[in-house]
Amino acid sequence: MTIHHLESAADPRVSDYTQLTDVHLRKLREPAEGMYIAESSRVLRRALAAGHQPRSFFLAEKWLADLQDVLDAYPDVPAFIGTASLLEEITGFHLHRGAMAAMQRPAPVPLNELLAGARRVAVLEDIVDHTNVGAIFRSAAALDVDAVLISPRCGDPLYRRSVRVSMGTVFQVPWARLESWPQDLALLQRQGFTVAALELTGDAVDVDELAAGNPDRLALVLGTEGAGMSAATLAAVDLAVKIPMRPGVDSLNVAAASAVAFWELRPRG
Repeated sequence: MTIHHLESAADPRVSDYTQLTDVHLRKLREPAEGMYIAESSRVLRRALAAGHQPRSFFLAEKWLADLQDVLDAYPDVPAFIGTASLLEEITGFHLHRGAMAAMQRPAPVPLNELLAGARRVAVLEDIVDHTNVGAIFRSAAALDVDAVLISPRCGDPLYRRSVRVSMGTVFQVPWARLESWPQDLALLQRQGFTVAALELTGDAVDVDELAAGNPDRLALVLGTEGAGMSAATLAAVDLAVKIPMRPGVDSLNVAAASAVAFWELRPRG
């Protein structure tokens, strides 16, 4: 093992872990530097199991025994150990989930490879809340969604909160960021996907009606929180679908709605 005991929050070797509470900074910095943060012992173990490579480990002394097997498996990767107060000074919050790891961001998966053999795809338009992004990935992993595509302005699935809320399932479900929005929806249509927007429109069909047709390949587009689906996206999709609800309630949170729709629209046979 390569263990380093920290003495100062200014130690340049732990720059990957500084200012973790500055969302705007981290959203820009992490993709640019080709890294992300895996927070908690469980999440970092899932990242490693998915084949992602660690840059370093970061933990309090009391969690050392819990991660001994991981550290033994990566003897050349530095592990930075510090007191709880020092780690909090570095990160900006109390580290109470065991440990962290700075991970190398995996190379993007080519879109054609991502879609090969896929029957169900989720497409996220400008969903910026990282909690919702993580929750959608968790539902996608559980409910037979083969891939997730995200619009250029969508939140980063590998941002710390997204990873944590997803319980590491962002490492299970392949995903890619689209470059041209909503024009890239035509790529799905050319590959035989029915592209459906989950949106309350005047001509939206009930989600169980679409499910009854059991489309062979289906891409479900989920809109941003609050404003909903853009007009350009609604013009580009094949149809709109809605979840029938009790009178007086017009919508669900996008993460909750995704789980209902993924279940109802799962491939049958």
